Amino acid sequence: VPIGKKHLSLVLKQENHFIALTAANNTAEQLDHITLKFTILIMKNINILTLFLLLNSVVFSQNIEFKSANFKDKKEELKKAEQAIDKGNDFLKIANEALFNTQSYGLNFKLALKEFMVAQNFNPNNGDLNFKIAVCYFNSNDPFKGISFVKRARVLDPKCSPFLAFYEGRAAQLEGKYDEAIKSFKFFETEYKKADNFGKFVTAHLKECAFAKTASAKPERVWIDNLDAVNSAQDDISPSISTDGGDMVFSSTRSNGHTTNEVGDYDYDIYSVSKTDQGWASPKKLEGAINGNTDDVANNLYYDGTKMLMHKVSEGQTDIFESKLVGATWSKPEGMHPNINTAKANETYGAYNNDGYKIYFSRANDNNANGTELFFSAMTSKMLKDYKIGTVVSAACSKFDDGPVYVTIDGELMYVASKGHDGLGGYDIFVCKKTSTGWGPPVNLGYPINTPYDDFFFAATANNKYAYISSNRAGGKGGFDLYQVTFWGPEKKPVISTEDYLLGSNAQPMKDQSIEATVAINKVSLTVFKGSTIDALTRKPVEASIEIYDNTSGKLIESFTTNSASGKFLITLTAGKNYGIAVKATGYLFHSENFDIPNGSEYNMVNKIIELKNIAIGSKIALRNVFFDLAKANLRPESNSELDRLVKLMNEVPKLKVEISGHTDNTGSAVSNESLSQLRADAVVNYLTSKGVAKDRSVAKGYGSTKPVSTNDNETGRQLNRRTEFEIKGN
Repeated sequence: VPIGKKHLSLVLKQENHFIALTAANNTAEQLDHITLKFTILIMKNINILTLFLLLNSVVFSQNIEFKSANFKDKKEELKKAEQAIDKGNDFLKIANEALFNTQSYGLNFKLALKEFMVAQNFNPNNGDLNFKIAVCYFNSNDPFKGISFVKRARVLDPKCSPFLAFYEGRAAQLEGKYDEAIKSFKFFETEYKKADNFGKFVTAHLKECAFAKTASAKPERVWIDNLDAVNSAQDDISPSISTDGGDMVFSSTRSNGHTTNEVGDYDYDIYSVSKTDQGWASPKKLEGAINGNTDDVANNLYYDGTKMLMHKVSEGQTDIFESKLVGATWSKPEGMHPNINTAKANETYGAYNNDGYKIYFSRANDNNANGTELFFSAMTSKMLKDYKIGTVVSAACSKFDDGPVYVTIDGELMYVASKGHDGLGGYDIFVCKKTSTGWGPPVNLGYPINTPYDDFFFAATANNKYAYISSNRAGGKGGFDLYQVTFWGPEKKPVISTEDYLLGSNAQPMKDQSIEATVAINKVSLTVFKGSTIDALTRKPVEASIEIYDNTSGKLIESFTTNSASGKFLITLTAGKNYGIAVKATGYLFHSENFDIPNGSEYNMVNKIIELKNIAIGSKIALRNVFFDLAKANLRPESNSELDRLVKLMNEVPKLKVEISGHTDNTGSAVSNESLSQLRADAVVNYLTSKGVAKDRSVAKGYGSTKPVSTNDNETGRQLNRRTEFEIKGN
């Protein structure tokens, strides 16, 4: 079979029909001899498809050098290909040096790949070029694309690079062939003694493969689902979720109308997406001044969704910024304190601590041989913007890149992505537990949360049942994709209840097993209180202030404002307290809620629309945080905060006149109920007058059980009927 001026020759070992095909300068007579051998093979029933594949592999597995002798009729195309290789080599050299030194290699691998592909399109049969393309892909967001190129490099030219065995190990590792990967890494380590700067990488990969064999053999009890409705064919990273799991922000390089960079990629913009009953809606770019014309990478959405940490390039280096949600738009990002954004290093991956003002972040220094490390920085108080830098979070740091980081809302767990520690390869996600002295050692979250690919970023819902990560594992839409992790919880244990002995004596008794009814899944003792504040009549959103009190001590715990555009709010209440929640808005009666969350309570979510009433005659409100002893009319101390707010309202609106009314359920006689309700209303009026409110501005009235607001057929309804109200009678 002619190939240019060359022909194929074939050697046949008659006994077992072993085939050896090579390319050589053959004469016509030799070609006739080959034809005869083909005929012999066919007559001996050798599989024709096998023969064709062998022939094909020889024809297309020649290593073709970029030499004029091989491309006599394509001199101009050859020149362009050689120039592209030279440019690619320059970028590759810079990228490799940064890689060896655990520093950022920027776009250099992508720039090298862009040039190499020009030459590859001209001549795809050069081992050295295929190897270099493989290296670029292995160090990109699409590492799985490097597998086929490194395998082809081996076929074309087994001596194309002394690093070939190393990257063959990387390919096998990505495919989950850990024994094969270990063999390649050890061969490279033994044969290529000059690879001193690759020493720690080889050691790390050998550890990864050993750990991965164990981890993949015992997968964690989770589901991993690609968020198809959210992901694009480009990179989708940095998911951050609101506490209730209803809203997510993330960054993406999908088409955004901006000018692409030198490798054809769009810059990162920040998007949001909401969860509906039908699943995730279509992502939308965040409104406002948060997105610019350079990479804007979301880091961490605050637990209530009102502010966000992000990083972007500013004046030639990467710094951490904060943006706040004002109505429906996000504010222009403001750089963090100079103690965080230093002039000598790049800072990325900021994360809020659960206290609301301390943050964690990752810092990289060009002189730091260990890549990025984790720090924390805290204000001296919530009022002062005097940030003081903390020490390195040493427990979570490795000899490789560390970060992003995420701290759970209860402050008990810190999740860290790292290329170091005991991982399966690339970035893995680890968890550190809070201790009395800081943070405990990082523990790998295991397979399939972690894979030999890059698995990083982590954000969890308040109940710890769901988490969201970003990964470039094989099988995604392209580059990095977003994934949902669903935790199953501990395995259900069978409980032996009965044994059936009605079997033959030679058989073991049959055991009847039942399954435990409930399974604890990362138990969290907090209540998520979410909702919106609206006008009771127009149903339009109302911007309101919310104050949270500890009813036992009367101490103000937190205060904030609901969203001006939507009226939405989201807060979390930890167990062990009785909370009074006061909602106030200009021109409206204040609204109160009471939550009693005993110690040991499990995770709960309350979604409530709070209807605020205008200060108009006839407006009525229940005082839910006014408490009396059972069947008595003496006010309990927990009532003081609520009544003081009513005093404040009376002082702020000096012409306001109110009726304080007492109400009971229908338990007991009507006479006793009316008497008790009157005494309780009198007690409230007496409190108001004791605080300086004129007697003629408030009147007490006991209605007993005559004006229920709910059913008296169950305890929940009866509790709602037992209330103290005030109604505006004049203004």
